[in-house]
Amino acid sequence: MSPVENADLLIKTMTVLNEVGTRINQLDGKNDLRVTLGLIAEGAVRVVAQNNRAECLSCQASAVIRIYDDAIQSFDPQLHVAAGDPAEIALDHLPRPDGFGIRAIRQGRRLFSYSEPDIDIDPVRKQRGACTLVCYPLLINRQPVGAFYIYRHDVRPFSEIELLIFDNFVHQAAMAIHHGRQVGGLTKALTRKVREMEKLKWASYIINSRTNLDETLQEILNIGLDLTAAQYGSLELYNKKMNHLETRALAGGEATLSNLPALPLDKKSVVGWVALNKKSQLITDLQNSDWHTIYHPLPVDKTMRSELAVPLLTGDGALEGVLNIESPQPGGFTDLDQQLLETLANQAVNAIEEVRLLDALQEIVSVLLTAPIDTLFELIIERACELINVSAGAIWTLSNSDTLVLRCSNDGRKIGQHLPLKSSIAGQAIKSRQLISIDDVRQHAKFRPKKFAEKRGWVSCIIVPLLSPRDENSAVGSFSLYATHLRDFSDWDKKLLTCLANHAAVAIRDAEQRAQLKQAQERQVIAETFAAVGDVAANLVHQLNNNFGAISVRVQGIEEKCEEALADWPYLTDNLAEIAQSSRQAMNLVRDSVAQLRVSRLQPVEVAHCIELALQRAALGPYITIERDMVELPRVLAGERQLEMVFYNLIDNAIKAMNGSGTLSIIARPDQDEVSVTIADTGIGIPDAMQTRIFEFATTMSSPQSRDRLGFGLWWVKTFVDRFGGRVTVKSTLGQGSAFTIWLPAQKLR
Repeated sequence: MSPVENADLLIKTMTVLNEVGTRINQLDGKNDLRVTLGLIAEGAVRVVAQNNRAECLSCQASAVIRIYDDAIQSFDPQLHVAAGDPAEIALDHLPRPDGFGIRAIRQGRRLFSYSEPDIDIDPVRKQRGACTLVCYPLLINRQPVGAFYIYRHDVRPFSEIELLIFDNFVHQAAMAIHHGRQVGGLTKALTRKVREMEKLKWASYIINSRTNLDETLQEILNIGLDLTAAQYGSLELYNKKMNHLETRALAGGEATLSNLPALPLDKKSVVGWVALNKKSQLITDLQNSDWHTIYHPLPVDKTMRSELAVPLLTGDGALEGVLNIESPQPGGFTDLDQQLLETLANQAVNAIEEVRLLDALQEIVSVLLTAPIDTLFELIIERACELINVSAGAIWTLSNSDTLVLRCSNDGRKIGQHLPLKSSIAGQAIKSRQLISIDDVRQHAKFRPKKFAEKRGWVSCIIVPLLSPRDENSAVGSFSLYATHLRDFSDWDKKLLTCLANHAAVAIRDAEQRAQLKQAQERQVIAETFAAVGDVAANLVHQLNNNFGAISVRVQGIEEKCEEALADWPYLTDNLAEIAQSSRQAMNLVRDSVAQLRVSRLQPVEVAHCIELALQRAALGPYITIERDMVELPRVLAGERQLEMVFYNLIDNAIKAMNGSGTLSIIARPDQDEVSVTIADTGIGIPDAMQTRIFEFATTMSSPQSRDRLGFGLWWVKTFVDRFGGRVTVKSTLGQGSAFTIWLPAQKLR
């Protein structure tokens, strides 16, 4: 062949190489590996045809590219491409295990059929016309990825130009297989990731559909086993009060959960270590590592070799439990399994919190209408502390328009303490009707009490207003919770506390309504009792009046008929006069006392007038100082004589408490639709234990002044005030005196 012909042949061969490269680049990754390798094989066949100057490619050459699988140390029977073969020929047989392809890969070099006398071309290929072969190993970083077979259908050896072009095709084929494997691997990983995400999404739905805690925990464990293709495992829940882990779900064993021992949070067990450190642990071989010394076997009939334990942590890092899976095979779990289980653990914590909230609400609702309100408050505080991992809580209720009273707490403070509404954080939450959270109470200027908080170790605080269920703009108190570590309260924490606060507000309103109903019922009973007693009393007065009147008539008759005898007998005269006087006094006493039993008709009454009448009746004495503080007052609805008796009883009790010497204060104020009257003394005070009993029924006739009337002490006071539609309270401190306050409904002006 002349130099000109060689140059022309080289140009045509390079043109083929360029065309193949251009077509491969135009694929732009949109086609699969088979298309790319097919173009390369076709290019090699065209190069041979160009050198033979033949138009029929299949008559001159053929090419095959096979992909090598290092895992099986052989070619993949499913992955190969061919060019130059007739369409009716199927490439369905594997290369020989000692053929050119395997030898080229093992030796890491190209092989020619005419240079290897101990091996011949595959007989199948020979039948299809192959006479000469060059076989290239496809290598990437000296690692085999395939083999490239190029056959001539004549006995001539390959030229230098052909081999030069083949070298380029071999490089392209090796890179195409390498790139295809990378993309294929990523695709497989992505496919698996999508599949696992779908499983996790479905797992979230399944878990959240459970309303029972034990069912939820077992479902979490089952899903964990499914995600990791495991059969054995357990789920331990953290018991905060006992500070240990309790097995609440088990897979792969028949043991009874109640018989399994609790595990402390320490380094003496794998699960305990994970809980203590709040860190996942993947152990590939329990027997050939230091973990075997602390491993606690599952109650199953097989020896476990690998373990994966993941902590269940809340949003603020608090421990809820440990999800633990195990396998009898070493290396049973991968890093991907750990990632999947950690994702599941996050979903599990949310589900556990929701189920616990439902359980708490069911428990609260079950006692809402039956248990005493203080018992309900204790339950709400206890459950709130457990659910959001705080140490203490308190419920404050409004006692009047500017004061909060501590109704219930578990932080050691005395029930009944007062808190000003205007200057307190709890009052701010009530006035704004908005939840307030404080990251660090130690740095908050308005937080009180700082010394008590420092003693208790409080750091963060959250306060929720107790909103009236009937009126969202009306608050009845506040719910405060305190944490001993820095907390950023989550949206879930806030929603949970708002829900519990609503139940507390419902309880307060329900208690108020029940108290009002009870008070109305008591008033009705009292009214009916007084009506009946009034009838009896009227009849009694009539009968006594007849009998006492008969005594007076008879005494008068004796005096008229025995005037001479009486003149001579002064003793008889004096005794008859005493009898007449005693009968008149007895009659007045009965009329005065029984008058208290009559049902009074409510009418507008002047409060100041009744107070003055009561003061006139009372034996004040020279050493009692009276301090009046009364502004202009509206009239109240009451019975005038009965209201006078109420004030008289309170004033009389105050004089007795001061033993005749001290200051008597009377303060009267209008208060919206009511009038309040406070009668205070500087006497000996009332013990705390007695303050809840002083309005009970009792008969008091201990002073000389009380001998001229029938008295029932403070029972009368409360009874009459209740009948008027009012209320009465007492505040007293031993050694410092007492203050009784009554509220009476004011007359409504039209």
